[in-house]
Amino acid sequence: MSAAEQLYQEMVVEHKRAPRHFGTLAAPTHEARGHNPQCGDDVDVQLRLEDGRIADIAFDGQGCAICIASASMMTEAVIGRDIETARALQQRFRAVLTGQAEPEGAQLGKLVSLAGVSRYPSRIKCALLGWHALMHAIGETAEVEP
Repeated sequence: MSAAEQLYQEMVVEHKRAPRHFGTLAAPTHEARGHNPQCGDDVDVQLRLEDGRIADIAFDGQGCAICIASASMMTEAVIGRDIETARALQQRFRAVLTGQAEPEGAQLGKLVSLAGVSRYPSRIKCALLGWHALMHAIGETAEVEP
């Protein structure tokens, strides 16, 4: 097993066992759900946006190890960042997973450990589900009811 494959496995297992920012926010300003009927992954992403940045984020739901690990790593990567930075990160991450960009130089931080998902086309949707929900939540213009 290569070092990259080992890192991938370790990161997925770590984030599946103890996902970061898992749960719900008391007062989200934005929220969106991602659901993949093909495999049953179902994730709800909640945000609290303040002054154009992600002040707080949480996700809840169920899914495979890749889905949960990716959503967990996503929350760590975007919390405290402005919306445009989060969008750009999502685009880079998606490009790496779909083979449109190389992991090196993509400025993904720890997310680069998920680049191996690109070798499994049926799992790419799993890794991107939380990100799709995040992009839909950011795109909302209406506030979530308290």
